[in-house]
Amino acid sequence: MTATPSTAAVRCQGCRDGAGLDFDFSMAFQPIMDMESGQPFAYEALVRGPAEESAWSVLSQVTEETRYAFDQQCRVKAIETAVRAGLMDGPARLSINFLPNAVYSPQACIRLTLATASAVALPSERLIFEFTENEQMAEPAHVANIVASYRQMGFGTALDDFGAGHAGLNLLARFQPDIIKIDMELVRGLDESLPKRIIVAGIVRMCAELGITVIAEGIETEGELAALRQIGVRYIQGYLLARPAFEALPIVRLDAPRLAAVG
Repeated sequence: MTATPSTAAVRCQGCRDGAGLDFDFSMAFQPIMDMESGQPFAYEALVRGPAEESAWSVLSQVTEETRYAFDQQCRVKAIETAVRAGLMDGPARLSINFLPNAVYSPQACIRLTLATASAVALPSERLIFEFTENEQMAEPAHVANIVASYRQMGFGTALDDFGAGHAGLNLLARFQPDIIKIDMELVRGLDESLPKRIIVAGIVRMCAELGITVIAEGIETEGELAALRQIGVRYIQGYLLARPAFEALPIVRLDAPRLAAVG
């Protein structure tokens, strides 16, 4: 990835200390449930304003000059807030959204994240880095390098909004993340749409052959959940199970045997 000296300096400054933001923000957390065990598989960290304002209220303040520092501070805030909320009380992982185009070098830009995780004794294998393809990526090869580098470091990687981006299948052919998250538009009304069920079942079969874990997100109805379980989707995220909790880990109690039997 080529950068001018001035751009590289901005990036390296953000990677080094995460400084440079003139606004504050916090995190909410939503569980990704393992429907077979009835326990959280992971918690996704979601950006919020310091007084629970929407993600957009924060993201709208990020500029080209501050996105590197913002990406770094999101990682720090997610780790520190999740641990304070009780992440270490169980085995669930922490999924953090990141901006691939804000990573100049995977090895350099991960240093602050590693230092933060080490400070709170959070093992690297409990971190998942989640990125989306809903915006065109200038250099898919750069993203492939990030995924490969993170895997070597012991992190999990997840491709979010699969099925909604510009080139989901083409991107998947270039590299394979550990996890894909099926876009909620494919999930919405799944139980009432044969084409959607066929598409989702095809994604599940394809990912099984590639060794990729599938998560379905945006589940809001019992019908959608039942259809996903019948298809064989094990990991579920959505309002039906729990809404995001501000600076807290939502408690979800499931009847695991009953829900497992749905499939």
